[in-house]
Amino acid sequence: MTPLDETISAIRPADRNAMARAREHQDRLTKPRGALGVLEDVAVRLAGVAGVCPPPMPAPAALAIFAADHGVHAQGVSPWPQEVTTQMVANFLAGGAVANSFAASAGASVTVVDVGVAADLPAAPGLRARKVAYGTADLSLGPAMTADQAAAALAVGVETARELIEDGARCLITGDMGIANTTASAALICAYTGREAAEVTGRGTGIDDATHQHKIDVVRRALEVNRLRETDGFAPERRDDALRALASVGGLEHAAIAGFILAAAAARVPVILDGVIAGSAALAAVALAPAAASYCVAGHRSAEPGHAATLDHLGLRPLVDLELRLGEGTGGLLAHPLVSAAVRVMHEVATFDSAGVTDKER
Repeated sequence: MTPLDETISAIRPADRNAMARAREHQDRLTKPRGALGVLEDVAVRLAGVAGVCPPPMPAPAALAIFAADHGVHAQGVSPWPQEVTTQMVANFLAGGAVANSFAASAGASVTVVDVGVAADLPAAPGLRARKVAYGTADLSLGPAMTADQAAAALAVGVETARELIEDGARCLITGDMGIANTTASAALICAYTGREAAEVTGRGTGIDDATHQHKIDVVRRALEVNRLRETDGFAPERRDDALRALASVGGLEHAAIAGFILAAAAARVPVILDGVIAGSAALAAVALAPAAASYCVAGHRSAEPGHAATLDHLGLRPLVDLELRLGEGTGGLLAHPLVSAAVRVMHEVATFDSAGVTDKER
C-alpha cells in the first residue's frame, strides 16, 4: 500500500458513543444547557475524535507551515513577486512573522516544510527539506502537477503529521506560504464544490478591480483547460477525479496539507484549519476520505469569499471571524486557546450533583 492508501484505510468515523456521552456530560455541568454555544460542540467533536469522554487536552499543539511556489504567478494574479515565498520562509525560521508571534501566545511549536519553493533553501533549524518540485506549472495552461508530484506532496503531509504526533503533538494546526496560492485555492474550491469562479475568487493579498477580474478569468480558464466541470464528466466524489483535481489546479502545499489532515484523522488527533488555503486542501482530503471532516475544526472564517463556501461544503462552523486574510496558520493559532478552553471545561467544571447545585426543573 502507498502511504496515502495506508493512511486513508486507517481513518474511522468519529465515535458517536463518545460524542453522546460528551453531550450528556455537558448537560450535567453547572451552567444552563447550551450556554457555551459553539464551544460545547467543539468539546463534543473532540470526544468523537479521540473516542473518549472527556477528550484529552489538545496540547501541545504543533503548527506546520507548508511552503511552495505557483506557476500561475506568471499570469499576473498577485502584486507580490514570487521571491517573497523564499523570503517569508526565512522570516518564519528567524521567528519574525505573525505566525511566530501567535504561536508563542498559543504555546505551539512551528515547523516549516519546503514542499515546493522555487529556490534552494539553506539548511536551518525548524526547516524540513521535502521539496517535490521547484513550484508548480501554470494551472491555466494545463495541469499544475503530475500525478506523481501530487502523490509525493500528499506523502510529505502524511509524513510531517506522523512525525509531529510521534514527537508528542496532540493537536495539529495547518499553515501555508506561497505567493499566488489563493488562485489555486479558488480553482480547487470550484472543482470540489461546483461553485462559479466569480463567486469564490477573492483579492488575496490585495489586488485592484482589474486584476481581480483577470484572476477570475484565470480560474475559469484553469477549470476549462483541465476539464474539471460536471459537463466534462468530472465528479469529485470519485477518488480518481478527486486526485486529478488536486494535481490539475492545486499547489504542492495544498496537497501536503491534505495529506497532513488525513494523517491527523488516521491518528485520531484533531487538526485546526486555518483559512482559504487550508480549507481548499481540506476539500481534497474529505473528497478522498469523507470521514476526515469530523477531525477538522475550523479555526476562523477568512475574508476570502471562497472560504465561506468551503466551510459550508465541509459543514464546519468557524470559531473566529476577524476578517483575517494572512494565512501562515494565524487563524488556527488564534483559535487554539478556544479549543483548549472547550475541552478544559469538560475536565474541570463540576456537575450539578458533585457541586450540590440544584438543577432546573425538567
